[in-house]
Amino acid sequence: MSEQERLSSTRYGIPRSLTPFFQEYDLERLRPEEDAFTIIERTLRYGNRAELRWLFSRYPRTVIADWVRRWGESALPSSHLAFWKLLLGI
Repeated sequence: MSEQERLSSTRYGIPRSLTPFFQEYDLERLRPEEDAFTIIERTLRYGNRAELRWLFSRYPRTVIADWVRRWGESALPSSHLAFWKLLLGI
């Protein structure tokens, strides 16, 4: 991890650019394993290309696809859900 990447991410590697989408959380305390549901949901819903690249490098595609199958309908807007289903081949 480069110095710039280290400074622009939390100690657990979450991009600080996602902070506006976690207003009710302390981003520094979120842990990718324990808080995967929330991190995946917010990043799929609001993430830009760099943040989505991070998400797919952090979690296996199968984990993200399983999340979309299980929770996408209730957690994502219909347009986002349709996009992710198409992209993930669901």
